[in-house]
Amino acid sequence: MTYKLSPSSINLMLECPRCFWLALVEGVKRPNGPFPSLPSGMDRILKEHFDRFMERHELPPELREEDCVNGCSLFYDKEKLKVWRSNFKGIQYIDKKSGVMLRGAVDNLLLKGKKLIVLDYKTRGFPLKDDTHEHYRTQMDLYNFLLRKNNYETEDYAYLLFYYPNKVTETGEVIFDTNLIKMQTSPERGESIFQQAIQILQSNSPPKPAKECSFCSWHAGLKKNNY
Repeated sequence: MTYKLSPSSINLMLECPRCFWLALVEGVKRPNGPFPSLPSGMDRILKEHFDRFMERHELPPELREEDCVNGCSLFYDKEKLKVWRSNFKGIQYIDKKSGVMLRGAVDNLLLKGKKLIVLDYKTRGFPLKDDTHEHYRTQMDLYNFLLRKNNYETEDYAYLLFYYPNKVTETGEVIFDTNLIKMQTSPERGESIFQQAIQILQSNSPPKPAKECSFCSWHAGLKKNNY
């Protein structure tokens, strides 16, 4: 069986190795809750918004006013970006020894000289806390790992561009504030986590659950009570 991993499935492994193994190997997945449609709608219009500026060889105002992106431009290969944004294709790498594939769909990329920088959009309901960006560190590590495995030079950091609502005008327009966070990345850490996932998938039995995993605790309770 050929396994196809993504940053979201890797995050599941970090949350609970047992849930990860069951989902990938046995097809036993956690119950799905309702998924809000607003983030995916925002993602679509933000990509369209950035692409309009890319076609004019300009940065949008959210970035133009940030000193840290001086000397950067938006990645301009539209056909390649279309593939890399696709959840079904994305940027791919196959581990030669195991045959396990890792793929990730980026939102956008910046160019600084010959080096690429991942630019990811995030929509949230409230202003950022000090550690908000830390929830996305593994994702950014994996993106940088994927780009380097595809023979692209990258900077050792990525950008997270957060959008969150500020107010509603009298005409009903919702005004969003933005916050650009520069995050150091480690492709080496991304590779190490990917290899950890491969080792778990190659096991003949599921690993122990994470102590704080409520799903595994719930399932164990059902078994104990013969449900």
